[in-house]
Amino acid sequence: MRTGIVVTARPGVEDLAVRAEELGFSSFWVYDTPMVNGDPFIALGLCAKATSRIRLGIGVTSPALRSPPAAAAAVASLNAIAPGRVICGIGTGNTARRTLGMAPTRMAELEDFTAAMQDLTAGGETPYTEGDRTRTIRFLHVGPYVNTADPVEFVVAAFGLKAAAIAGRRGAGVISFGMLNPAAWGAFETARREAAGAAGRPANADSYVMTSLHVLGEGENRYGDLAKDKMGHIAMALLTFAADNPAFARSLAPEETEALRRLLELRGTAAGDPRRHATLYRNYLGRIDPGERDLVVPSLVDGLALVGTRRELVERVAALEKAGVDEIVIQPVVDPRAEMLELAELMA
Repeated sequence: MRTGIVVTARPGVEDLAVRAEELGFSSFWVYDTPMVNGDPFIALGLCAKATSRIRLGIGVTSPALRSPPAAAAAVASLNAIAPGRVICGIGTGNTARRTLGMAPTRMAELEDFTAAMQDLTAGGETPYTEGDRTRTIRFLHVGPYVNTADPVEFVVAAFGLKAAAIAGRRGAGVISFGMLNPAAWGAFETARREAAGAAGRPANADSYVMTSLHVLGEGENRYGDLAKDKMGHIAMALLTFAADNPAFARSLAPEETEALRRLLELRGTAAGDPRRHATLYRNYLGRIDPGERDLVVPSLVDGLALVGTRRELVERVAALEKAGVDEIVIQPVVDPRAEMLELAELMA
């Protein structure tokens, strides 16, 4: 099982990328959430100049954020600095849109955008539409502006089988957030491979899962403050998504439903409030406030993060690998350098 690191975009992330490369991690990712974090392409450009081996991932961009020509130029420019080391994750903007108070884009738009990005970053041409006008576009740069010779790896963000099938049809991999159920990954892998076969695409592509890690010390409470601090941002992301998605909220366990109610109460908003995004996404994917630790209920700890003894975690990782996950990517938020070392030692 390969391992990687994901962080929020800000100045200084290149120092963590250097350390991740020293520790032997395969990839270093930066989230693309403009109204919450900094710009991922600037952050990864700094990482590209500071490293030489580790792969650099955008996790994930979206047609809701950038047009195909703008996004392709950013990815191909990064590929010019770090040739062949770029991974481009693409999703519906499930977070980036919701931080604006907007809904994610449609699956059809996700597929079209992925196809356009693949074509453009490989030096090809693609149709581009604005309103009722469609034109064929391609890079017109000459010289060392962008790199379309070295391949860019594409992965599609999936929380369901439709997105996994899009990945298959496009010959792309799959990335998911907080999805640690081996059965779900087995279903993703089946859907992706079947769609790839039907489309005449290669069946092999990598799968990535983003989560958090805490190796329990002897006698340590798995639901204690440290475990909650190290994975609480993942739990809060799920509760925030539930506040924005009534259908998903109905699937929560009773203790999770109560945690969602208390989250809305603490933030002074409601599921139907049109301005809820202004408070729900405050400090999104950052270390949680100690006053919100009680919202991180046991079922969220168990289901969304790798928290357990060394033996338990080795067994969980093995089960995920058997289900088709190729790489585990963790987000460290309490002490990033210590948490990176913890993952490296666990996987040694």
